Formats: sequence, C-alpha cells, structure tokens
Amino acid sequence: MLRVGLSGGVASGKSTVAALLAARGAAVRDADVLVAELYGPDTPCTRAIAGRFGPGVLARDGGVDRRALGAVVLADAEARRWLEALVHPAVRSLIATWLEGLCATHPASEVAVVEAALLVETGAWRDYDRLVVVSAPLELRRQRARAAGWDPEVLERVVAAQLGEAEREAVADYVIVNHGGRDALATAVERLWTRLREDAAAAGSGRLLVPRRPALKLG
Repeated sequence: MLRVGLSGGVASGKSTVAALLAARGAAVRDADVLVAELYGPDTPCTRAIAGRFGPGVLARDGGVDRRALGAVVLADAEARRWLEALVHPAVRSLIATWLEGLCATHPASEVAVVEAALLVETGAWRDYDRLVVVSAPLELRRQRARAAGWDPEVLERVVAAQLGEAEREAVADYVIVNHGGRDALATAVERLWTRLREDAAAAGSGRLLVPRRPALKLG
C-alpha cells in the first residue's frame, strides 16, 4: 500500500485536500484526531500533561483543554519540546498500527494518506513513500485563519512554530499550490490522485519509488 504523508502550514488547505482524496478512494487518517484521542479523560498522555502543567490545562470532563495547553506551550519553547516528545511518538505508533492494519486487509495498489501539520518539523515525513505538501502564501493563510476565527496572537505563535513553505517543499514529492478557489484546488487534487495511483501501481508491482526532487508542483 502506498503510504502518503500530507502536510502544510496552518490554513494551507490540507484538510480540504485530505477530504478530496478520501472522496476519490484514498484511506485517510487525520493525526489531529489521534491527538484528540490521546488527550481524552484519564489517558496516560493526559495524566502526564496534567502532572507537568497542572489542572489549569484540563477541561471539565478531565481531558486536555487544547486551547489552554496551547497558550502555555506556544509561549514556552522548552514546554513545547517536552509536549512534542510526549505526543509525537504516541501518534506515530497509532499511525503505524493503522497502516499495518490496512496493509493486511487491502490490495498493495491502494493509497493511504496521513494528514499531519508537523510531518516535516518532526522528521516523520521519512515514514512515507510520498510526501504531499499543500502550499499557499503566508498572508493568504493568515487571512483564511482569521476568517475561520483564529485569535491573531495565537495564529502568529503557530506560524512561528512551523517551518516556512520553502523548507516543506524542499522535501516534498508533490506540492499542491492552493492560492485559488475550490475548483482550482479540486483540479489540482485530481492531477495529484492520478500521480498517486500511478505510484501505488508501481509500488504494488515491486518497483522502487525514488524521491521526486524537485517536487512536482500541481495547481
């Protein structure tokens, strides 16, 4: 099974791309959903976070209040590194289990996509056969995020904690350039899907997939 990492900066449109790929038949998993599971009430991860940062980062149900936790770690690089060291390995383990299950039950020519914001920052992009990066100019991403209700200060802290577009694109196999409307994005994803199906067929037949450098830009 072709394992595809899907990443991009805040408000780049990667969730929309993930949904469009799912509609075309890809198996899709959102790493953010896995984080939400890890942050549930009385999980080992939640207990460790409460022990490190105190009860102020917990919600009423006993799970992690992600907004409160974000306010702490985005302002403290050491705290952010501690949290990443706790959460990222757990997420990668859950993703590996999911992919193993798919490989055991689906044809080798299928496509599995994992959507995650920090694949490049964490080095986890190397776990995948192909890396897709969704890219858009920073100011456009700021506009989208503010329109979606992001607090401007929180947004800037998130932007500062993420790599720039050029750094993500440098290790990508495919780049979806998302600076147009929904129709343009859908056309780019259709082109991407054709390429991914070709890659999956090649991998399924035993051919070695070499990295695409520079990345193929779509859209």
